[in-house]
Amino acid sequence: MLYRYLKNVLGSARPRQWLKNLALLAAPFFRAEILNAGVLPRFITAFIVFSLLSSAAYIFNDVVDRSRDRRHPIKKDRPIASGRFSVPAALLTSAILATGTLIFAAANFNRYFLGTAIAFTALQLTYSLLIRNVIIMDALWVAAAFVLRVYAGAFVLPTPISSWLVLSTIGLSLLLAFGKRRSERTLLSKLHRRLLTRETLRHYPDTLLDSMIAMSATYTTLAYSIFSFQTSPTGSKFLTDLLPETLSSPKWALLTVPVVIYGVARYLYIVYEKKEGESPEKVILTDLPILGTVAAWVIATFIILYVL
Repeated sequence: MLYRYLKNVLGSARPRQWLKNLALLAAPFFRAEILNAGVLPRFITAFIVFSLLSSAAYIFNDVVDRSRDRRHPIKKDRPIASGRFSVPAALLTSAILATGTLIFAAANFNRYFLGTAIAFTALQLTYSLLIRNVIIMDALWVAAAFVLRVYAGAFVLPTPISSWLVLSTIGLSLLLAFGKRRSERTLLSKLHRRLLTRETLRHYPDTLLDSMIAMSATYTTLAYSIFSFQTSPTGSKFLTDLLPETLSSPKWALLTVPVVIYGVARYLYIVYEKKEGESPEKVILTDLPILGTVAAWVIATFIILYVL
C-alpha cells in the first residue's frame, strides 16, 4: 500500500521537471561565487525547496486537469488521470508538501527567499486555476516562474543580479513555452484531438505561435549577447599580454554566444522538423546535440569565469 502510494506521488511529482530549478544557480554562478565555502550546500538545499514546491504544484495541477488529461494521448497514463492516485489523497499530499516545504524555508532561509518561494507557489496555483486557459498569459506566467527562480537564487546569499540576465531568462522561458505549445498543437492535430485537451491550444493559431517563437529566439540571443558583453571578465594579465593591442581588453564571455545561438537554432529544428518540443526537459536530456551544447556552454562559461 505504501509502495503504491509513493510510486503514485513520484509519478505525479515529475522529477524530470526539477531541471528548471537549476535556474536558482544563475546569479551566484555568473558572479563566480558558486565555489565559495558553504555556498554549494546552501544552493542544493534551495534547489530541493523549489523542487518540492514545484512537485506540489504539479500534483495539484494534475487534479485540476484530470478530465482533460484522460483525453490526451500521453497524459492519460498519469497516476491521477488514470485513477491510480485518488483525488483526495493527491490534494492532501500537495497541501502537506507545499506547507511543510514553506515552513522549512522560513526556518532556514531569509525572508526574501521565503517571500519569493511563497510568490512562486501562488504563481503556480493561479496558473493551474485560471491563467493556463488564457492565451499568451499562460506563457508569460511560465516566464515569471523562471524569473522568480533566478531571484530566489540571488536572495540565498544574497548576491547582486544583472538585469540582462533576467531579460535573457525571460526570453529563453518564452521560447520554451511557445515552442512547447507549437509542438503540442502538431501532436494533437495529427491525432484529431486538438479541441479536447489543453483549452488554450484552440486559440493559438500556428502563425501566432511561429511569430512568438521567432521573436523569443531573437530576443534571447540578443539579451544574452548584451549580458555577456557587459559582465565578461577580461582574463588574467598573462593572457592579455599575449594578445595584440587590438585585443587588449577581450570580452571572453562573448565566445559563448555562438554556442547559445546554435542551441536556440537546434531547439527550433526540434520543434519544426522533429516535432518533439512538447517536453523541453526531455529534449535537453535526450537530444545529443542539445545535451552537448549545454555541456559545452557550462564548461566554457566556467573556464571563463573561474579559471581565466
